[in-house]
Amino acid sequence: MSSGHPPLTSPFAIGGIDVPNRILLAPLAGIGNWFVRLQAGRHGAGMAVSEMISSFALAHGNRRTLSEMLRIHPDERVVSLQLFGSDPEVMRTAAGIAAEAGPDIVDLNMGCPVSKVVKTGAGAALLRDPGRAVAVATAAIEGAGLPVTVKLRSGLEPEDRTGIDLARRLVAEAGVAAVTMHPRPARVQHRGEPDYAAVRELATSVDVPVIVSGGLSTAESARRAYERSGADALMIARGSLGNPWIFADLAGDPAEPGRDEIEAELRWILDRAEEHWGAERAARNLRKFYPWYVERLGFSGPEADRFQRTESLDQVRDLLREARAAASL
Repeated sequence: MSSGHPPLTSPFAIGGIDVPNRILLAPLAGIGNWFVRLQAGRHGAGMAVSEMISSFALAHGNRRTLSEMLRIHPDERVVSLQLFGSDPEVMRTAAGIAAEAGPDIVDLNMGCPVSKVVKTGAGAALLRDPGRAVAVATAAIEGAGLPVTVKLRSGLEPEDRTGIDLARRLVAEAGVAAVTMHPRPARVQHRGEPDYAAVRELATSVDVPVIVSGGLSTAESARRAYERSGADALMIARGSLGNPWIFADLAGDPAEPGRDEIEAELRWILDRAEEHWGAERAARNLRKFYPWYVERLGFSGPEADRFQRTESLDQVRDLLREARAAASL
């Protein structure tokens, strides 16, 4: 670690909110609900951010958005709810509604490159309209009454640094409390090497915490990015899928989980998903979760496919029991 760079296990603050360490869970679209955030916290994440939530859905009272996406578990640590949108007045209303759910922080997505988000003028589209981006952030701060942070990309196209310029404006003009930078241009999505020097450039030019995200698929790559970027914290995204142990590794406990621990974690997910969605919806929604754990448990080919073909959570539990019985023979 470079001299003077704080250890990942040391606390820091975002807008007056104390965060116990510098190892954070990123917003994971369609995944980052309360039990995924709670899981990250159980394994050592100092803060977790929700999946992105539509400001329009909140402001217009969408029932499922209000009842499911704003849910915060009482055992969660520091938690941030991420909103996206391009209309300042809608964002003001949505941020107020989000704040009532009890988060510590509200985060704004200004970096999502997915076309269905960008075509609404939200996500990475705000890099093209910095004046609107500042207005959206200002409205969110006024509406939430909480620290507001922003997650964005370094730019839209290769060699484009508009994200850095916008981040500086968001700090200076809107007063955002921290910035998370994914140092790849929006056009390449998750391809190519992140430019961690861009994060360092931003970190040396603003007086709020700068958090690095992107390319942190393993604990080793995350540590390298932390050092190279000079960031104040790490935000782990896809590297945590089916691997909550990455947070413990980064916090100083690199022990690989054994089969029993992996199976117990999957069973915990089954139970929490049933609590969140009910058994029928959980059985459908968890199909994207199974491969992450099934591979770690050593299943492949037809054996792994059996999990994807299940129609109930009990069928998954039966498969796990059968596998355990077979392993003991």
